[in-house]
Amino acid sequence: MKEEEERAFPPNYTAGDQAVGARILVVDDEEGILQLVKFNLEKEGYEVLLARDGVEALSKVKAEKPDLVLLDVMLPKLDGFEVCRQIRKETSAPVLFLSAKGEEIDRVLGLELGADDYITKPFSPRELVARVKAHLRRAQSREEPQAPIRFGEIELDPIRHGVLVRGTEVQLTPKEFKLLETLMVNRGQVFSRDFLLQKVWGYNYTGDTRTVDVHIRRLRQKIEQDPTCPRYIETVHGFGYRMRDPA
Repeated sequence: MKEEEERAFPPNYTAGDQAVGARILVVDDEEGILQLVKFNLEKEGYEVLLARDGVEALSKVKAEKPDLVLLDVMLPKLDGFEVCRQIRKETSAPVLFLSAKGEEIDRVLGLELGADDYITKPFSPRELVARVKAHLRRAQSREEPQAPIRFGEIELDPIRHGVLVRGTEVQLTPKEFKLLETLMVNRGQVFSRDFLLQKVWGYNYTGDTRTVDVHIRRLRQKIEQDPTCPRYIETVHGFGYRMRDPA
């Protein structure tokens, strides 16, 4: 278990990272889970908010603006997948599913809806806290000001998480945005599906590479004039994908 944790989390990880001041919303209909998670997060200095159903969760997201959301799938009134979908309209804060539904199809669905991680019950409180800290560090690094990236007819603004294509705003999910950003920053470079999984979905993601193909297809539908004959995102057969100059 110790070796697995060392592989899963960076060697420069420190227990105090991102501890003080961060506000975390925990959503679950099991009181025992709520109190267990609350206890372990408060020990690390986090401010913890609780919600016991999907409707209450959305209300607290809008009112409290949490820095991270821990979200169960099976919730009263509104299930976790729909809550995640609605959260993504409000904020880009990390969303971590915390669920007994551990099948691959549930993990893939949750991640494709914009979640950043999927933790299966029963879980290790120590691992949960470590993942929370890792995602908060990433979220903080994304907040650092960056200049817009322009390539051809596409303009990507890392600060406001906005994308213009031929002067028109297009709506991307957080994973689509990160995938496009990775390709644009490194245009001309070929990336394997495995690399993109690690870069965009994280080192602890256990889904298969078809997730990348699904997101590439959706990106093409949003940024290409003809998605069946893409000018920007090129498939390099046997290798992966790259962003190319349409000229």
